[in-house]
Amino acid sequence: MTQQLELSIVIPCYNEAKRLDVAQISQFLKNQANVLLCFVDDGSKDNTLEVLHNLKNNFPTSVEVISTVKNGGKAAAVRTGVLHCNQQLNQKHVAYLDADLATSLEECYEISQQINTTVVFAFGSRISKIDNQIDRKLYRFYVGRIIATAISQQLGITVYDTQCGCKIIENELSKKIFKESFISKWLFDVELFHRIIAIYGKDKMHQICREIPLKKWIDIGESKVQFTYFFKLWLDLFTIGKTYKTKRNK
Repeated sequence: MTQQLELSIVIPCYNEAKRLDVAQISQFLKNQANVLLCFVDDGSKDNTLEVLHNLKNNFPTSVEVISTVKNGGKAAAVRTGVLHCNQQLNQKHVAYLDADLATSLEECYEISQQINTTVVFAFGSRISKIDNQIDRKLYRFYVGRIIATAISQQLGITVYDTQCGCKIIENELSKKIFKESFISKWLFDVELFHRIIAIYGKDKMHQICREIPLKKWIDIGESKVQFTYFFKLWLDLFTIGKTYKTKRNK
């Protein structure tokens, strides 16, 4: 049987050749022998795949590289990576993280330590406090708060930041909530919350989830989400809410 990994981290990549911090990734892998990084190249048009294969050559047992011919969006890329990890690897927990490493690999690993026999889902949260560093453009902060409030109301639970790109899921739960494809390319995080609520119920969310304020989050810029998506986002959110409400009522 394959040795059990402590954590597999899925990192979706689309035209990330210039942004991937190879030095930071390499240092992390040297320090964490029982963690695997699964990169999903989502139909990149630059030389992202070449960069990823070089990483794979340098860390053959700690890096997996998956390539899709056509760009399918973040939701599909993350799901592809999680399904691969669940089918081909043996790990306790599965995470996903943005390729810009706005949340560091080290902090993602730290948050994964919150998973235990009771807690099955933990995620980073960009809550600004006096003792942390959250570097975010002001307009993105205000837009983010509007969206986060709407999402929290739809879910019917108190959550500050569903959209931070650092999520860690207990392995068996990940198999359930990533089984079906997602409605939205970018709001799939909201769908994950709906799926977890469907399994555990709203009353137990505070027991089985941990929202962890990040120590550091740096807005790297060059977001893959177009600003115009802000207007389509509301249609996606409405569709998600309607779909999962219908599922609950069946």
